[in-house]
Amino acid sequence: MNMPDSDSLLAEQLLRLTRRVHRIQKRQLHERGLGVTPAQSRLLRTLAHWETPPRMADLAERLEVVPRAVTTLVDGLEASGKVRRVPDPANRRVIRIELTDDGVKVLQELHAVRRAAAEEILAPLTDEQRRALGELLDTLVDTHG
Repeated sequence: MNMPDSDSLLAEQLLRLTRRVHRIQKRQLHERGLGVTPAQSRLLRTLAHWETPPRMADLAERLEVVPRAVTTLVDGLEASGKVRRVPDPANRRVIRIELTDDGVKVLQELHAVRRAAAEEILAPLTDEQRRALGELLDTLVDTHG
C-alpha cells in the first residue's frame, strides 16, 4: 500500500464529507428560514461560548479570519436583530458584540440544524461504526486540534 496515495484518498474523502455537511446545513438553514448564512451561524455559535461579550478583534482571532470579515458578519446579524454592539463598561471606546434574544432563539434552531445534519450524515452507520468514528475523530481533534 502506497501511503501517500492512501493519505491523499483519505484527505479527499474528508474534504468531500465536509462539503456534504456544509451543503446539508445550508439547505436546512434555507428550509427553516433562519435568515443566516453558514458564516453567520458560525459567528453566532462562537459568540455563545463567551462569558462576557467579546470585542470584534476577539471574534476575528477565534474564528481565524480578518477583522473586516467579522465586521461584515456582525453588520448583517445586527441589521436582522440577532446581535447588537454594546459599549464596554470599563472603556466606552471599546465595542463588544452580544447576542440578542432573537439571536439566542436562532442559535437554538442552529443546534437543531446541526443535529439534523449529523443524523442525515450518520444514518447509514451502525451504533458500533458511530462509536468507532467518534473515537477516530476524537484522536484527530485531540492530536491536531
